[in-house]
Amino acid sequence: MTTTYHAPGFSVDPWDPGYGASLAFEAEMEGSSAALTLDVEIPVLQWRPITPGATTKRPETLLIADGVRRIDARVWVDDPEGGMPAPGIAASYAAGIVRCGEGAEPVAVEVKRGVFSPAKGVADLVAGPVTYTSHEVTGDDDGSLALQQKLTELEVDLALRYRAQTGHDELLVVDGPLRGRTHLPNAVGYVKTHHTSYLPPAQSAVVSDLKPGQRTPVFFMGTNWSRYAWYLRLPTISTAPWAGIARCEAGADLSAEDAAELADRVTVALPPMAGVDYKDPRAPQNLVPIGGLEKLLRHRLGDARLLYRALRTAAVAG
Repeated sequence: MTTTYHAPGFSVDPWDPGYGASLAFEAEMEGSSAALTLDVEIPVLQWRPITPGATTKRPETLLIADGVRRIDARVWVDDPEGGMPAPGIAASYAAGIVRCGEGAEPVAVEVKRGVFSPAKGVADLVAGPVTYTSHEVTGDDDGSLALQQKLTELEVDLALRYRAQTGHDELLVVDGPLRGRTHLPNAVGYVKTHHTSYLPPAQSAVVSDLKPGQRTPVFFMGTNWSRYAWYLRLPTISTAPWAGIARCEAGADLSAEDAAELADRVTVALPPMAGVDYKDPRAPQNLVPIGGLEKLLRHRLGDARLLYRALRTAAVAG
């Protein structure tokens, strides 16, 4: 159970301050130019917290996909044509899938490594027993954006391969926005932290009014990509306005009715998986299966010190 500490007139965000806050302070919240359709499920003036009906069935099983990344070293990559060396990063990244039913079981894990640099025609980097695949980046990217893109691609590929192998089409929850993964069938993006204020004040107030196990009405968002979205609150005893709030996203190809049904299913499925603060400093939004998967994936990345030493040795030998 999430613990909160009270004094008259204020409340304490349950997240460990080392991770920032689950909701950015209002002065830091970025406004949004997203085109919103707020009357997808109910009229705008009737917005209110929604409790899924008693007939809403919790999925018997669902899949959770997540990934982690780590920069193993900052590097300088020689130009094969004799030009100036180019900066880059050597990074490890991993994706995994947990199948949740009566318990939570990792069913797929894959680790990859890469060198990300604007240098052209660079060969892969062999560092001891591992190989860092060369990836050319463009523009002002220091490698971080390309690394995140490769991680997203790995998550998608892993999910597609797992479903193809098993023939199952369980509800898939992907940690983070659904951007770049909207083509995955029966999938929902799960966003734990909030840096952008999407809703107008009146609808944002509905988010603050949510009780655990409730959600907002479904709305439609269009930025450089389109999706359905809704907010839900996970179990928490904190009185902080957005404590336990997560945003969920679904593909724009759904009908409004299917999006609302999916929102109900997700809202009953996730609360039992809510993180607890004595185990996870990002509770309750960091779901227990996500926290366990992240721990496993970080372990699979290997020892950062050994990899750094292997990279330095490879650089000297080169």
